[in-house]
Amino acid sequence: MLDIKFIRENKELVKKGCRNKGVEVDIDRIIELDKKRREMLTELEKLRAEKNKASKIIASVKSQQEKKKIISEMKKIDKKEDALKEKFNKIDKELNELLLQVPNLPLESVPVGKDESENVVLREVGKKPEFNFPPRDYLELAQELDLIDIKRAAKVAGTRFGFLKKEAVLLEFALINFAFDQLIQEGFIPLVTPVMIKPEMMRGMGYVERGRDEIYYIEKDNLYLAGTTEQIIGAMHAGEIFEEKQLPIRYVGFSTWFRREAGSYGRETWGIFRVHQFDGVEMFSFAHPEKSVYEHQFFLSLEERLMKLLKIPYRVVEICTGDLGDPAAAKYDIEAWMPSQGRWRETHSTSNCTDFQARRLNIRYKDKKSNKLKFVHTLNGTAFAIGRTLIAIIENYQQKDGSIKVPSVLRKYLNFSVIKKRKR
Repeated sequence: MLDIKFIRENKELVKKGCRNKGVEVDIDRIIELDKKRREMLTELEKLRAEKNKASKIIASVKSQQEKKKIISEMKKIDKKEDALKEKFNKIDKELNELLLQVPNLPLESVPVGKDESENVVLREVGKKPEFNFPPRDYLELAQELDLIDIKRAAKVAGTRFGFLKKEAVLLEFALINFAFDQLIQEGFIPLVTPVMIKPEMMRGMGYVERGRDEIYYIEKDNLYLAGTTEQIIGAMHAGEIFEEKQLPIRYVGFSTWFRREAGSYGRETWGIFRVHQFDGVEMFSFAHPEKSVYEHQFFLSLEERLMKLLKIPYRVVEICTGDLGDPAAAKYDIEAWMPSQGRWRETHSTSNCTDFQARRLNIRYKDKKSNKLKFVHTLNGTAFAIGRTLIAIIENYQQKDGSIKVPSVLRKYLNFSVIKKRKR
C-alpha cells in the first residue's frame, strides 16, 4: 500500500507508475475520496466539540427547562453525527479498497516495458555443457531411472503432481542442506514455516488483489495455502516494531508451495516443471529503507553463488515494469540453461518490495536519529525451487548412458556421486 499523503502529493508520478506496470487504478477517484474523507473528519470533529461544549454547559445549568433545550439540541447533533458517520464509513471503505488496488511503484532504475519480452538480460554465466549425443529431456531420463512417477501421482491426486523417488528424494534433501549451510553462515535465521495463511495476512503481502486465481483457498477454515515461503515469513512480524540496530533481519525458510498455475497448458504441465505443489527454500529480509537496494544486490549475489557452486549455466534477467507483480518495486530472475530445450528457464527470482508490504502489515522500526517510527523494507529471494533445480541438474549433468552425475558440491550430503540405471 502506498501512503495516501504520497499519492496526494505525487498524483502524476503514481499514475505513471501504474501505467508502466500495466495496472488500471482510478487515482483521481482516490484523490477525490481522500479530500471528502478529510472534510468529513473535520466536520465530525466540530460536531464532537459542540457536544462536549454542550455537556459542560448542562453540568452548570440549574434550570430544567434550559437543560431540556440543550439536550434537545444535542439530540439533533447526534442525528447529524450518525448520518455523517454513515457517509464517512462508505467513503472510507471505498477509499481503502481503491488504495489496496494501487501497486508498488517501480524504482526509477527499472527498465520500462509492457511484458516479459522486454525484460533485460544482464549477463550469462557459466559454460553450457557440450554433449557428443543429443541431450534428452529431464522427464524421459527421470522416468527411465525411476526418479519421478507422474502417472501414479495423477491417479492419487490428479494432474500436475508427481512422486519424487529414490535418489531424487535424497537429492532434494541435499539441496536443502546445501542452501541452509550456505545461508546460515551469512547470518540467516533458519525456519520451517506453516503452509497456511490467514486472508488478512495474504492480503497484507499484496497477493490477493491481482493474484487470487493462483491461490488455493480453504473456505471451511478461512485459510489460504501459501504459494511461497515468502508470504508466510513476511507476515510473521505483522504489527511489530524493531530497533534500528536489529536491521537487517534475514531468514531462510523451507516449506511446500501451492499454486493453481491458472492458464498454464501444454507440455509444461506434464512433469514437475509447472505443478500445483512443490518444495522450496526462500530467503527473506526486513531491511533498513536506506539499504534495501544494497540488500537486493546481496540477495542476487547469493542466488548466483548457489548456481555457480552447482556449476549450472545461468543468466541474470532484470524484470521490466510491465512484468513486475504488485508488491515488487524491482526484480531480477535467474534462468538456468536447459539443454534438451535449448533455452533458458526461470529457476530463481529476487524482489525488493520497499515499504509496500510493511505498510500494509504495519511492520516498523524506531529511527534512532528522529526517534520516530518508520516502515521497514521487505525483500525476498529464491534459494531453491526444488523441482526446477532438480530439472536443471538432470538436464545439465546427464551422461550418454542415461546416468546423471551429482554436482560435486552436493556429494558430501549423499552416499553416491552418480545416479545409474539399476539392474533388474
